[in-house]
Amino acid sequence: MSDISDDYVNISPTADLHLSVYMEKLAHRRRLGSSSSEGSSSGGPSEEESNNNTTTTTVVSGSPTHVYPEHTPDWSNLKVLHRNTLPPRSYFFLYNNEEDALTRDITKSKSKLLSGKWKFHLTTSPFAGPRDFYKPDFDTSEWGDIVVPGMWQCQGYGKGPQYTNLNFPWPVDAPNIPYDDNECGRHVTTFHVDKDFAEDNQLRLRFEGVDSGFTVWVNGHEVGYSQGARNPSEWDVTDFIKVDAENTLAVEVYQRCDGTYLEDQDQWWLSGIFRDVYLHAFPKFHPEDYHVHTFLDKDYKDATLRVDITMNRGAYVDMKLLDADGKLIAKGMEIFDRTNRFEVRVKNPHKWTAETPYLYTLVLNFQKCSLVQRVGFRQTELIKGVFCINGEPVKFRGVNRHEHHPDSGRAVPYDFLKRDLLIMKHFNVNGIRTSHYINDPRLYDLADELGIWILDEADLECHGFGVVGIDGHKFASDNPEWREAYEDRARQMVMRDKNHASVVLWSLGNESFYGQNHQHMYDVIKSIDQSRLVHYEGDGSAQTADIYSRMYASVDDIVYQASEKDWRKPLVLCEYIHAMGNGPGGVKEYIDAFYEHPRLMGGFVWEWANHGLRTKNEDGEEYMGYGGDFGDDPNDKNFVFDGLCFANHTPTPGLREYGKAIEPVQTLGIKGNEVTIINRYDFVDLDHLTATWHIVGDGLVIGSDQEVEIPKGVKPHTKAHLKIKGLPKDLTAEAYLHVDFILTEDTNWAKAGHRVAFGQLPLSKPPSMARILSTLFQPFVDPVPTIRQTDPSTLSITSSTGQSTWGLDLTLGTLTSWKKAARPHLDLLTEPFVMDFYRALTDNDRGGRFGQNWADRRLDQ
Repeated sequence: MSDISDDYVNISPTADLHLSVYMEKLAHRRRLGSSSSEGSSSGGPSEEESNNNTTTTTVVSGSPTHVYPEHTPDWSNLKVLHRNTLPPRSYFFLYNNEEDALTRDITKSKSKLLSGKWKFHLTTSPFAGPRDFYKPDFDTSEWGDIVVPGMWQCQGYGKGPQYTNLNFPWPVDAPNIPYDDNECGRHVTTFHVDKDFAEDNQLRLRFEGVDSGFTVWVNGHEVGYSQGARNPSEWDVTDFIKVDAENTLAVEVYQRCDGTYLEDQDQWWLSGIFRDVYLHAFPKFHPEDYHVHTFLDKDYKDATLRVDITMNRGAYVDMKLLDADGKLIAKGMEIFDRTNRFEVRVKNPHKWTAETPYLYTLVLNFQKCSLVQRVGFRQTELIKGVFCINGEPVKFRGVNRHEHHPDSGRAVPYDFLKRDLLIMKHFNVNGIRTSHYINDPRLYDLADELGIWILDEADLECHGFGVVGIDGHKFASDNPEWREAYEDRARQMVMRDKNHASVVLWSLGNESFYGQNHQHMYDVIKSIDQSRLVHYEGDGSAQTADIYSRMYASVDDIVYQASEKDWRKPLVLCEYIHAMGNGPGGVKEYIDAFYEHPRLMGGFVWEWANHGLRTKNEDGEEYMGYGGDFGDDPNDKNFVFDGLCFANHTPTPGLREYGKAIEPVQTLGIKGNEVTIINRYDFVDLDHLTATWHIVGDGLVIGSDQEVEIPKGVKPHTKAHLKIKGLPKDLTAEAYLHVDFILTEDTNWAKAGHRVAFGQLPLSKPPSMARILSTLFQPFVDPVPTIRQTDPSTLSITSSTGQSTWGLDLTLGTLTSWKKAARPHLDLLTEPFVMDFYRALTDNDRGGRFGQNWADRRLDQ
C-alpha cells in the first residue's frame, strides 16, 4: 500500500463505478422487485443437472429437482468451521529482499493478486446446478461475469439485497440452514504461475473475506472449506498448482451457513467474495507468524521492543528497526529453532498516539525473503480505574463504522475507504469501532498512518435469537456446542490485527446476549495478547470484560455511574446519539460529561454512514434505496439510514454538529479583550495551530482576518487566554467575535490552513424592539395591545397597531376569530382552532417510541 498521496484533502464525492457495467441490469431487476434468481447466467447449465455421487433425491412441487447428500454438508454442520486451513496469522506480505519490502508496494511482493473479472453462475441451492463446475475442462463460456471483490446481489444476480436489523430472514433452526433456499454462487477463474514464482516455495491461497461459507478447488482438487464471513482463510495449495501452465480456481460460495447465525449485524444481507484473493509464495525457510510488543518504562519514556517470531523451521533472522526517516535505530541477528524473539531497548522513542502517529519500521530479513511491519510505541492500561494510553487519560471521540459502498455493498474500494478516514480526521473524529466485525485489513494500516484509535470487534452478532425465544442466550452464547465457533472468531481477530498500534481495545462482538462462550473468547484473546483491554457491551456488569460499556444511556445515567466512588473500571458508550434522520441530538451535553468525569472514556456515535444502495425508479431516476426497495421481505425499511454521512459518504449536518462538539480547541468566553480557550487534545499542546479572528456584524464579516497569538505550550486539558488587539468598541450591530484555529503546517491528512476548530462569542446584543421602534419615522409611544373581556367566555385582543383583533374562547382555549381593521366585518377564520404544539415525528422519535409520550399528553390532537 502506498503512502498517503498529496491529494488527500480532496474529499469531494466521487462515484466509484467499477461495477457500472452491471448497474442497468441490476436496476431493471430491482424495479421488478423479483424474488427469483433471475440473475443466474442464461445459457449456462440448468439447475436440474447433477452428478451421480449423491444418493437421495427430493422433488418439491413447483421447484427444480435437488439432489441431497447422505451426510450433513459443511455449511450446515456446527462441527466444521474450517477444513484444511492453515493456522491464522498476521496480515503481511513477503518480498524478495529488503529494498523491495521497504517500498511496501504489494505489486513487488511474493504474491499474485487473483481479484478481477471471474466467471459466475448462481442457483437457488447448493444442490442445484452444475456439480462438476470445478473441473478444469468444464465449459464456463456461457456463464456470466462477476467482479471479485464483489457481492453478487450488487451485480444483478439472485434475489437482490435484503435489509433486516434484527430478524433472521430464513426459518430459524440453529445450526441448520434450509437446503432449498440458500443461494449458491459458483465462481471460476484461471491464472498462470511462473516457475520463478513457484520454485522451492510453499504456495498459499488466501481469501481476505467471503460471505458466508465457501468451498475451494484448485485444478479439480478440493482444497477445503471455511466460514466466518469477515475473517481471512488460507490454504497450502503447493501440491495442486501447475507451474508454467494455466491453473483453474473454483469457489462455491453459500449465501448462508451455520456461521451466519452469528453474523446478524444491522446491515444488508449480501453474499460473495467481497475482499481480495491472493496467491502467496513463501520460501523454504519462512516465518509462520510474528508478534510485535512495545513496553514503556514506569516514566513512559524509554521502551522495550519485543518481537516474537515463529518459523516453519530453524533459520537465521536479521532484524532492523528504522525511524521515520529511515535511520537505523536498532538491529540484531538470531539463529531461530522454531520460535524465538528479539528484545531491544529503545531510548526515548517517539510515542504513537492518535494525535502523534509516529511509526517506526521493523525489517525482518530471512534467508530468501524479507518483510516490514510499521511499529508504534504505545501502551494501554487502567490507572486507578481510568483508561490511559502512555500514562495519559484518553477520550474517544469516535464513530461506529460498517463497511459500505453505495454501488458495491461491503466490497469497498481502497480509495473510498481512505476517503472515509480522511473525512473523519477533518471532522475531529479520533476513533473507530469496527462494527461489528474486523474490517478490511487496509483500514488498520491507514489508521496507523493517520492516527485513529481502533476498537476492534470480532465478527459476532446474534440478537435475532431474541426474537424467536425469550432466552436468546441459550441458542448459542451460553451453549457449549457453539464454543469453538465463538473462540474461532476471537482468535481470527487477534491473530490478524495484533501488530497494529491503532488497535487499542478488543471487543467480543455485539448484541449477542451474554454467556459462557464470551468468557471462552476472552480467555483465547488473553492467551495471545495481554497488552490490550477487552470490551463487550452485553456483559453489563463487566464480569468478563475489562471495562463497562453501555448503549444509548442518557447523560444523567452516565454522570450518575461516573460519580460512584467504588468504581474500578471505566465506562465507554459503544453506541450513542443515534444519528438517524434529524439526529444526533444532545451532543454537547455528552461531550461535556465525558471531560468532566475521568472514568468516562467517551463514545462511538451510531453510526458513520447511511447504507443506501444506488438504484433507479421506474422513470430511470437514480436514488439511494433502503429496506423494501428491492422486493425484500421482511425488511426494516429506512432504519439502515442512520449515519453521520449520506449514502455517498458526504457529510450530513449531523456530522458537522458532531465535529463542532468534539473540537480539540474549545472557545469558552470573552471578558474585555481576553478570550478563554481550553485544549481538549489528550497528548499535544497547541503549538501546531495558528489562530485568527474577525468580527461578524448582522451576518456580515467586518474587516479581514487578523492573527492572534496562542500562548506556547498549552498543555492538554488546560485553559489559556488569547489577547485580542484592536477589538472594536461601541458596536451598534448584533456582533460576534469569530476565532479560527488552523493548521500551521501540512500533515498526512490535511494541508496547512485547514481549520481544526472555531468559536463564536457575542460582543453586542441585538437592539431591543423599543430601540427599533424609536428609529421609525412615526415612532409608537409604549405600544401595547388592548385586551378586554366581551362576555364571560370570550376575550378580545387588539394588536398595538390596531390592525388586527382576535377572539379567544376562555373555556376551550380556542382562537375563535381574527379580523382586520380594514375589513372589520370579514372573519379570517372559518372555524375556531386550538394552539398546536405538535410536530411531525422524526426517525429517532419513531425508533424510540417517543411519539406515545406526545399522545399520552394529547399533544397530537
